[in-house]
Amino acid sequence: MTVADEVVGDIGTGLVILVGVEQGDGFEQADWLAAKCAGLRIFDDPEGKMNLSLGDVGGEVLVVSQFTLLANTDKGRRPSYVHAAAPEVAEPLVDRFADQLAGAGVPTQTGRFGAHMLVEIDNDGPVTILIEK
Repeated sequence: MTVADEVVGDIGTGLVILVGVEQGDGFEQADWLAAKCAGLRIFDDPEGKMNLSLGDVGGEVLVVSQFTLLANTDKGRRPSYVHAAAPEVAEPLVDRFADQLAGAGVPTQTGRFGAHMLVEIDNDGPVTILIEK
């Protein structure tokens, strides 16, 4: 991931986690989500079954703040972001989420909150998972 031509995050095997913070979210949601992601068994075992977690495969995480995940497209053609948390609320929660992952032993890198980030992803497999609390 780059910001203004500077590499700010680079991982090997693992997960790119796009994090959207909604109004009303707090530390409880950030902590729950970090524990959920750290333990999620979505990597293949030797038999090809999704049965291994980040820790099992020595995986890393790249956390990207992504308020556009909260886009409401019910009306019209322009998304509304009224349910996204304000930056001063969202940033500490994204930081808390990343810190909790790191505290769980998962090597974790982050982008820069609010920056225009160029994220390059080599998606190895058919898995994209939406997790909400």
